[in-house]
Amino acid sequence: MMFSVTVSADEALRQYVDESTQKLVSKLNEEKGLYDSDPEAFYQNMEDTLDDFVDFRRIAARVMGRYARQASPEQRDAFVEKFKRSLFDSYAQALVQSQDFQIEIKEAQINPSNDERASVLMEVITAEGNRYPVTYSMYRKEGQDWMMENVIVEGINIGLAFRDRFSQEMEQNRGDVQAVIDSWTGAVEQLENEAAGS
Repeated sequence: MMFSVTVSADEALRQYVDESTQKLVSKLNEEKGLYDSDPEAFYQNMEDTLDDFVDFRRIAARVMGRYARQASPEQRDAFVEKFKRSLFDSYAQALVQSQDFQIEIKEAQINPSNDERASVLMEVITAEGNRYPVTYSMYRKEGQDWMMENVIVEGINIGLAFRDRFSQEMEQNRGDVQAVIDSWTGAVEQLENEAAGS
C-alpha cells in the first residue's frame, strides 16, 4: 500500500515537471523571433513562464550564501533580478540558436526521508542526437506546487558553482556586496568560459 502511494507521488511529480518543461520549450520556440528584434519583450515573456516553476529568489539567496546576511533587503532584491537576467543572457542565446531539441523526463524521486524534497532526472537531446543529463532539485511547501531550486548539468552543480563564484567575487572586492552585484554578469560569463575550457 505504502509503495503504491510512493510510486504514484513520484509519477505525479514526473508528469508535472514534464508538463512544465514542455510548456517552457514551447514558449521558447514561440518567442525565438523576439530575441533579436525585442530582447526585453523576449525576456519578460520567458520570465513570466519561468517564475511559475523556478524559485529564483531561493536560488539567488543560496548563491549569496552567508553574505546575504550583510546585504540590505534592497541589495538582495537587486541581486535576484541581476542573477535572473544573467542566466537569461548566458543561456538564452544558445537555446535560441540551437536547432530542434527535445527534453525527456526520465525519472522523478521524492526524498524518502523528506517528502518536501525531490530530484528529477532528464535528458536534453539535440538535433544531432547528443544526450546531456540534467537533474532538477525540487522542493515544495505545503499546499503549493513543486518549484525548482537547483539544477545539475552533466554532473556540475550550477548552484554550488555560482555560490563559489560569488564568494570569490566578494574576496576580490574586499567584501563590497554592491560591487559584486554590479559586476555579476561578467562573473557568470567568466564561469561559463571556465566550464567550456575544462
